Amino acid sequence: MGGIAVLIPAAGSSSRMRGTDKLLMDVGGQPLLRRLAEAALAAANHVCVALPGHQHPRAQALAGLPVQIVEVPDADLGMSSSFRRGVGLMPHGFEAVIVLPADMPELCADDLRAVIDTYRRSPRPVLVQATAEDGTPGHPVLFPSDCFPALTALTGDMGARTVLSANMHRLRQVALPDQRALVDLDTPEAWAEWEAAQQAAE
Repeated sequence: MGGIAVLIPAAGSSSRMRGTDKLLMDVGGQPLLRRLAEAALAAANHVCVALPGHQHPRAQALAGLPVQIVEVPDADLGMSSSFRRGVGLMPHGFEAVIVLPADMPELCADDLRAVIDTYRRSPRPVLVQATAEDGTPGHPVLFPSDCFPALTALTGDMGARTVLSANMHRLRQVALPDQRALVDLDTPEAWAEWEAAQQAAE
Protein backbone atom coordinates (compact mmCIF):
# COMPACT_ATOMS: atom_id res chain seq x y z
CA MET A 1 0.00 0.00 0.00
CA GLY A 2 2.65 2.53 1.02
CA GLY A 3 1.84 6.03 2.14
CA ILE A 4 1.75 7.77 5.50
CA ALA A 5 -0.86 7.30 8.20
CA VAL A 6 -1.67 9.61 11.09
CA LEU A 7 -2.74 8.37 14.51
CA ILE A 8 -4.55 10.86 16.75
CA PRO A 9 -4.70 9.46 20.31
CA ALA A 10 -7.93 10.99 21.62
CA ALA A 11 -9.17 8.45 24.14
CA GLY A 12 -8.05 10.21 27.32
CA SER A 13 -10.43 11.54 29.96
CA SER A 14 -9.43 15.24 29.78
CA SER A 15 -9.56 15.15 33.58
CA ARG A 16 -7.40 18.24 34.11
CA MET A 17 -10.07 20.34 32.38
CA ARG A 18 -12.35 19.82 35.39
CA GLY A 19 -15.52 18.94 33.49
CA THR A 20 -14.82 20.43 30.06
CA ASP A 21 -13.58 18.32 27.15
CA LYS A 22 -10.50 20.06 25.79
CA LEU A 23 -10.76 18.21 22.48
CA LEU A 24 -14.15 19.80 21.85
CA MET A 25 -12.97 23.33 22.57
CA ASP A 26 -13.69 25.79 19.75
CA VAL A 27 -10.63 26.61 17.66
CA GLY A 28 -11.23 28.66 14.56
CA GLY A 29 -14.94 27.92 14.60
CA GLN A 30 -14.80 24.15 14.99
CA PRO A 31 -13.95 21.56 17.66
CA LEU A 32 -10.20 21.14 18.14
CA LEU A 33 -10.34 17.40 17.38
CA ARG A 34 -12.11 17.97 14.05
CA ARG A 35 -9.65 20.72 13.15
CA LEU A 36 -6.69 18.39 13.70
CA ALA A 37 -8.36 15.50 11.86
CA GLU A 38 -8.97 17.74 8.84
CA ALA A 39 -5.34 18.87 8.91
CA ALA A 40 -4.21 15.23 9.00
CA LEU A 41 -6.52 14.29 6.11
CA ALA A 42 -5.07 17.13 4.04
CA ALA A 43 -1.49 15.94 4.56
CA ALA A 44 -1.53 12.14 4.86
CA ASN A 45 -3.01 9.06 3.22
CA HIS A 46 -4.98 7.69 6.18
CA VAL A 47 -6.15 9.04 9.53
CA CYS A 48 -6.94 6.88 12.54
CA VAL A 49 -8.49 8.45 15.65
CA ALA A 50 -8.42 6.53 18.93
CA LEU A 51 -11.56 7.35 20.95
CA PRO A 52 -13.30 6.13 24.12
CA GLY A 53 -16.16 4.82 21.95
CA HIS A 54 -18.21 5.31 18.79
CA GLN A 55 -20.99 7.04 20.72
CA HIS A 56 -18.70 9.50 22.49
CA PRO A 57 -19.24 13.23 21.75
CA ARG A 58 -15.76 13.27 20.23
CA ALA A 59 -16.94 10.80 17.58
CA GLN A 60 -19.87 13.11 16.81
CA ALA A 61 -17.37 15.97 16.31
CA LEU A 62 -15.78 13.90 13.53
CA ALA A 63 -19.07 13.14 11.75
CA GLY A 64 -18.72 13.04 7.98
CA LEU A 65 -14.94 12.88 7.92
CA PRO A 66 -13.28 9.86 6.24
CA VAL A 67 -11.33 8.84 9.32
CA GLN A 68 -10.94 5.43 10.93
CA ILE A 69 -12.28 5.47 14.49
CA VAL A 70 -10.78 2.92 16.85
CA GLU A 71 -12.39 2.30 20.22
CA VAL A 72 -10.09 2.16 23.25
CA PRO A 73 -12.11 0.68 26.12
CA ASP A 74 -8.98 0.34 28.25
CA ALA A 75 -7.91 3.97 27.87
CA ASP A 76 -7.67 4.24 31.66
CA LEU A 77 -4.53 2.10 31.46
CA GLY A 78 -2.66 4.95 29.82
CA MET A 79 -1.66 6.41 26.47
CA SER A 80 -0.17 3.08 25.42
CA SER A 81 -3.68 1.66 24.94
CA SER A 82 -4.30 4.11 22.10
CA PHE A 83 -0.99 3.15 20.46
CA ARG A 84 -1.66 -0.57 20.74
CA ARG A 85 -5.14 -0.38 19.31
CA GLY A 86 -4.59 2.46 16.85
CA VAL A 87 -1.45 1.10 15.21
CA GLY A 88 -2.62 -2.50 15.58
CA LEU A 89 -5.96 -1.91 13.83
CA MET A 90 -4.80 0.39 11.03
CA PRO A 91 -4.87 -1.14 7.54
CA HIS A 92 -1.61 -2.93 6.79
CA GLY A 93 1.01 -1.64 4.40
CA PHE A 94 1.67 1.94 5.50
CA GLU A 95 5.32 2.91 5.49
CA ALA A 96 5.08 5.19 8.51
CA VAL A 97 2.69 6.63 11.08
CA ILE A 98 2.67 10.15 12.49
CA VAL A 99 1.50 10.41 16.08
CA LEU A 100 -0.44 13.67 16.32
CA PRO A 101 -1.47 14.62 19.88
CA ALA A 102 -5.08 15.74 20.02
CA ASP A 103 -4.59 18.74 22.30
CA MET A 104 -2.26 20.89 20.19
CA PRO A 105 -4.34 23.68 18.62
CA GLU A 106 -1.58 25.39 16.64
CA LEU A 107 -0.54 22.44 14.49
CA CYS A 108 -1.74 22.46 10.88
CA ALA A 109 -1.48 20.49 7.64
CA ASP A 110 1.71 22.30 6.59
CA ASP A 111 3.41 21.13 9.80
CA LEU A 112 2.54 17.53 9.02
CA ARG A 113 3.79 18.01 5.46
CA ALA A 114 7.11 19.32 6.82
CA VAL A 115 7.50 16.16 8.90
CA ILE A 116 6.64 13.97 5.92
CA ASP A 117 9.02 15.85 3.62
CA THR A 118 11.88 15.34 6.09
CA TYR A 119 11.12 11.62 6.15
CA ARG A 120 10.97 11.44 2.36
CA ARG A 121 14.35 13.10 1.98
CA SER A 122 16.11 10.36 3.91
CA PRO A 123 17.51 7.46 1.87
CA ARG A 124 16.57 5.03 4.66
CA PRO A 125 13.72 4.77 7.19
CA VAL A 126 14.13 7.35 9.95
CA LEU A 127 12.08 8.78 12.79
CA VAL A 128 11.16 12.45 12.48
CA GLN A 129 10.35 14.71 15.40
CA ALA A 130 9.01 18.22 15.09
CA THR A 131 10.65 20.90 17.22
CA ALA A 132 9.94 24.49 18.14
CA GLU A 133 11.68 27.19 16.16
CA ASP A 134 14.53 27.17 18.73
CA GLY A 135 15.04 23.40 18.43
CA THR A 136 13.17 22.29 21.56
CA PRO A 137 11.78 18.78 20.84
CA GLY A 138 8.02 18.56 20.49
CA HIS A 139 5.27 17.00 18.38
CA PRO A 140 4.22 15.44 16.09
CA VAL A 141 6.55 12.46 15.68
CA LEU A 142 6.78 10.09 12.69
CA PHE A 143 7.65 6.43 13.20
CA PRO A 144 8.59 4.19 10.26
CA SER A 145 6.84 0.85 9.93
CA ASP A 146 9.64 -1.17 11.51
CA CYS A 147 8.68 0.60 14.78
CA PHE A 148 5.08 -0.62 14.61
CA PRO A 149 5.72 -3.82 16.66
CA ALA A 150 7.29 -1.73 19.42
CA LEU A 151 4.38 0.73 19.37
CA THR A 152 1.84 -2.07 19.70
CA ALA A 153 3.79 -3.54 22.63
CA LEU A 154 3.79 -0.37 24.75
CA THR A 155 2.36 -0.37 28.26
CA GLY A 156 1.56 2.33 30.81
CA ASP A 157 1.23 6.06 30.28
CA MET A 158 4.65 7.01 28.90
CA GLY A 159 3.47 7.33 25.32
CA ALA A 160 6.09 6.38 22.74
CA ARG A 161 9.09 7.82 24.56
CA THR A 162 10.74 4.42 24.95
CA VAL A 163 10.49 3.79 21.20
CA LEU A 164 11.89 7.23 20.50
CA SER A 165 14.77 6.72 22.94
CA ALA A 166 15.67 3.37 21.41
CA ASN A 167 15.95 4.96 17.96
CA MET A 168 17.81 8.18 18.72
CA HIS A 169 20.59 7.11 16.34
CA ARG A 170 18.19 7.57 13.38
CA LEU A 171 16.12 10.47 14.59
CA ARG A 172 15.75 13.51 12.37
CA GLN A 173 14.24 16.77 13.53
CA VAL A 174 12.38 19.50 11.70
CA ALA A 175 11.73 22.94 13.17
CA LEU A 176 8.19 24.30 12.94
CA PRO A 177 7.40 28.03 13.22
CA ASP A 178 7.23 29.65 16.64
CA GLN A 179 6.20 27.33 19.49
CA ARG A 180 3.46 25.40 17.72
CA ALA A 181 5.26 22.07 18.19
CA LEU A 182 5.08 22.61 21.97
CA VAL A 183 1.71 24.23 22.63
CA ASP A 184 -0.57 21.67 24.28
CA LEU A 185 -3.45 22.85 26.42
CA ASP A 186 -4.55 20.67 29.34
CA THR A 187 -6.23 23.02 31.83
CA PRO A 188 -8.89 25.75 31.74
CA GLU A 189 -6.21 28.25 32.76
CA ALA A 190 -3.95 27.23 29.86
CA TRP A 191 -6.86 27.56 27.43
CA ALA A 192 -7.84 30.98 28.77
CA GLU A 193 -4.26 32.24 28.47
CA TRP A 194 -3.89 30.89 24.94
CA GLU A 195 -7.23 32.29 23.78
CA ALA A 196 -6.32 35.71 25.20
CA ALA A 197 -3.00 35.61 23.35
CA GLN A 198 -4.78 34.69 20.10
CA GLN A 199 -7.20 37.59 20.45
CA ALA A 200 -4.38 40.00 21.23
CA ALA A 201 -2.57 38.89 18.07
CA GLU A 202 -5.56 39.51 15.81
